[in-house]
Amino acid sequence: MTTYYTETHEWVRVNGDTAIVGITAHAAEELGELVFAEGKDNGTEVSVGDAVAVVESVKAASDIYAPLSGVVTEFNTQLSDDPTLINKEPEGEGWIVKLRISNKDELSRLLSADQYAAL
Repeated sequence: MTTYYTETHEWVRVNGDTAIVGITAHAAEELGELVFAEGKDNGTEVSVGDAVAVVESVKAASDIYAPLSGVVTEFNTQLSDDPTLINKEPEGEGWIVKLRISNKDELSRLLSADQYAAL
C-alpha cells in the first residue's frame, strides 16, 4: 500500500479502489488530546477538500478533509469510544475514514512522504 500526504496534514493509504484516511502524527500532536471524533455517514459522496470527519481536542475542533474524491464507506467506530486512539496511533489504528475512490487521477496531486517531510 502506498501512503500519500496532503498539505493539510491528512495521510491516505491506497489499496485498489479503497483509500484509508487519517491525520499525521504532526497534526495529532498539534491538536493535543482528542476527546471526540465523528465521520460522515456511509454513502456520502465527497470531493477533494470536502470535510469527511471532525475531531475535537481539548484545544480546538478541526475538520478532516478528503484527499481524494469518492464515497465514504466506513468510519472507524473505535474512535467513538476512544478518540485518543488517533493520538496513540495516528498513522495506524487511529485511521478515521475509508473512501471508495472515484478518480485515481487525483493521486498525482498528493505529496510523497519526502515532500510532506519537507513542509
